Amino acid sequence: MSIKKRVLIVEDEPSLVFTLKDTLENEGYEVAIVEDGKEAVNIVKDFRPDLMLLDIMLPGMSGFEVCKKVREMKMNFPIIMLTARDQEIDKVTGLNIGADDYITKPFGVKELLARIQARLRRANTYNKPGPINTVNLGDIRVDLNESKVIHPDKEVELTTREVELIRFLVANANEPVSRDSLLENVWRYEFSTNTRTVDVHISKLRTKIETHPDDPRYLVTLHGVGYMIKLA
Repeated sequence: MSIKKRVLIVEDEPSLVFTLKDTLENEGYEVAIVEDGKEAVNIVKDFRPDLMLLDIMLPGMSGFEVCKKVREMKMNFPIIMLTARDQEIDKVTGLNIGADDYITKPFGVKELLARIQARLRRANTYNKPGPINTVNLGDIRVDLNESKVIHPDKEVELTTREVELIRFLVANANEPVSRDSLLENVWRYEFSTNTRTVDVHISKLRTKIETHPDDPRYLVTLHGVGYMIKLA
């Protein structure tokens, strides 16, 4: 007998909560519901969801704040944001602070179920046994479990997104990785975008893992192709 996947619904609209709960339970999911942002942050450690459906406009604490706090707690389950907003800047904000997907109300139940299934499949791929947790770059050691870079004379903290970025690049070490591939697999973008998000994150990451960020030895740019992390 398979173990039910757990979905935490963080939403304060009663009719939508009823529909989501009924639909997901009929699909075999175990469902928990909270209507307040602060309560959502408090419950995640006990409920340990496999996925969170998170509204942006919430009492107590916004969905953006909830998402940020959950990621600061080093919890990497997929987060799909639900909102009536449809401006691209809101989507980018949510995705940049750690959300995995974004769906605008009103939405179709079939579309939502498809997105949930896709995110859970991808999460299972990331959580396969034996992930790489330590990367050695000369005198610098990257500890992905602790989210930090250890230099001979200092330690530097990594964000959750930077950890995911390194994991994906290391999984494809010594091979070119396109910007589109990074957007799809690390940021999980599912809409066309001209954002320079990848370039900005790569630049910031170089300042943390390279001795000479302006002349990188390990995290290199392949002009017209993308990026590559070079490992021995």
